[in-house]
Amino acid sequence: MITAKKSIRLITIILAVIATSSFAAPGDSTVVELHGHLRVEGNRIVDQHGEPVALHGMSLFWSQWMDQYYNYDCIKWLRDDWKCTVVRAAMAIEHDGYLDNPEREMKKITTVVDACIDLGIYVIVDWHDHHAHQHLTEAMAFFKKLATQYGDTPNLIYEIYNEPEKVSWNEVVKPYSQAVVSTIRAIDSDNIIIVGTPTWSQDVDVAAQNPLDCINIVYTLHFYAASHKQFLRDKAKVALDKGIALFVSEFGTCEYTGDGIIDHEELRKWMDLMDERKISWCNWSVADKNETSAALKKGASATGNWSDSDLSESGKLIREKLRAYKLETIKQK
Repeated sequence: MITAKKSIRLITIILAVIATSSFAAPGDSTVVELHGHLRVEGNRIVDQHGEPVALHGMSLFWSQWMDQYYNYDCIKWLRDDWKCTVVRAAMAIEHDGYLDNPEREMKKITTVVDACIDLGIYVIVDWHDHHAHQHLTEAMAFFKKLATQYGDTPNLIYEIYNEPEKVSWNEVVKPYSQAVVSTIRAIDSDNIIIVGTPTWSQDVDVAAQNPLDCINIVYTLHFYAASHKQFLRDKAKVALDKGIALFVSEFGTCEYTGDGIIDHEELRKWMDLMDERKISWCNWSVADKNETSAALKKGASATGNWSDSDLSESGKLIREKLRAYKLETIKQK
């Protein structure tokens, strides 16, 4: 006899199967189904099976200036065609961002997060701010709300301070980070939190000398290949050797301005390091701005379906790299 309780459970299972079928072909599993809740062990991110895993994907542009790409169809195209396993939503804080328009910017973020959950990929919610320590109250309130709404999903990764400028780790960035991390951990005990580091998220070696005492923390390393070369890779290696985990939540193929030349040789060296050390990354950015780092040419559709002629030189390079990871995974099966 099927009891009422069993009937409810059966209906729940059927609904889950139907929901899954909306984004996974028969016999396939989504990235989040495969890896589940991520955690940090030593200086690496590992999945639900304890296996090292690196996520690869794209960062959206500042949300207040390039919000046309903050939609479901665009995220789906990045997953299906670009083979992204993670998307970063860069929520602007200053300059007509969240501080002035919290409801407007929050809606953009929830649109992206909901899309990533439905599509079975990971999502970084980035407090995209250079002065986050000056906005601690607002950051704590935002991340409390975010954790309450999405903290029980394995998809969510928090990024609490995009790029601190030239400020002290011990006196400024770490105290800010401890306060925001505590706010999140009061609600969400285990999802990964990405912590920014001084000098535009380059001083990972400094953070490694006095890291936060908390589980599942990774530290932000940002680079632009034509500007940040061996000196920054050396800092990354020092940090890794000291035992902290790194996440390159933003990098560019070009100069730190987001423009200028693409440095293919330096980009190759960075890719080799990230692949060797299993460092996750997001490329800057999904935008049709007239600058080198933008992945798209002016006027590219807001909803994906981009042809090669819609992609910039940087966009073509990164798409090729992302798709190569997928092919490599298939070969290993």
